[in-house]
Amino acid sequence: MTDHPDETSDAAAAELPTVAPRLRDLRRRSGLTLEAAARRVGLSPAHLSRLETNRRQPSLPMLLALARTYGTTVSDLLGETAPERDPIVRAGRTEPSEAGGWTYWTLGGAGRAMQALRLHVPQRAQGDLVRVHPGEEWLYVLAGQLRLTLGEAVHLLDPGDAAHFDSLTPHRIAAASQGGADLLFVHTLLQSGAAELCLGDAAPRRGL
Repeated sequence: MTDHPDETSDAAAAELPTVAPRLRDLRRRSGLTLEAAARRVGLSPAHLSRLETNRRQPSLPMLLALARTYGTTVSDLLGETAPERDPIVRAGRTEPSEAGGWTYWTLGGAGRAMQALRLHVPQRAQGDLVRVHPGEEWLYVLAGQLRLTLGEAVHLLDPGDAAHFDSLTPHRIAAASQGGADLLFVHTLLQSGAAELCLGDAAPRRGL
């Protein structure tokens, strides 16, 4: 297993405050071993250990992956105090980010228990990754065709179709159309002692 390529960005890392104690505390509260957490994020255990002991700083994309793994936000990882929440998210202020091959735009406010995203899912990206975790998920297909697997059932969703399901149901999201699929996606960020399970063998343990 190799380190995340963005970890080599020393310039970006230098701008980040020390997050080592928070990373270690969140991992332990999640009930994850160093090896299990590293596997989900796509790092080697040695590299995650260096992050937790402040011998290396994570890049911004890596912070996103770590926050998702531990069921929290990047602001929480950085120990930031959230300003007064603005209920409006302007289109011109949303920047695309990438995780696990998916491109996403944050459409909700920071520090909320529910996160709203706009996603582009390329064909074959994370297609074998099965997730099980506490919470609920809702999605609405904007363009393309989406293949949603819930337990043993496989559903093909076209533009205008939506799904709302319990995240404890083993689920897999993949694009069924050649150009990928675009969707709106809402999920809860619940802190829980029950660790998230990623059951796919061929896909990286990271992303949404």
